Amino acid sequence: MAPDVTFRALANGKRLQILAWLREPRRHFPPQADGDLVRDGVCGISIAEKLGISAPTLSEHMRVLTTAGLVKAKRAKGWTFYKRDEVGLKAAKQLIGRL
Repeated sequence: MAPDVTFRALANGKRLQILAWLREPRRHFPPQADGDLVRDGVCGISIAEKLGISAPTLSEHMRVLTTAGLVKAKRAKGWTFYKRDEVGLKAAKQLIGRL
């Protein structure tokens, strides 16, 4: 991914918080009726509620994170579930380490 996209994604406190929560989803989110928190990801609605933001605002944050390759999105039963993309995060850490 292009460095500017990665840096833009990481330059926001709310997005950094989301990444931190998604590192340990069972610790930060209650069980879900649909989808396993680790295997499938966390429902976007749960993330928005925990952050105290609207669903459209969350969608923009998640779009940025997904475009940067830091998060994967999965659609199921009308919901979108998000989990960290560890390969993308490793690449971002390597990019930052070269600075």
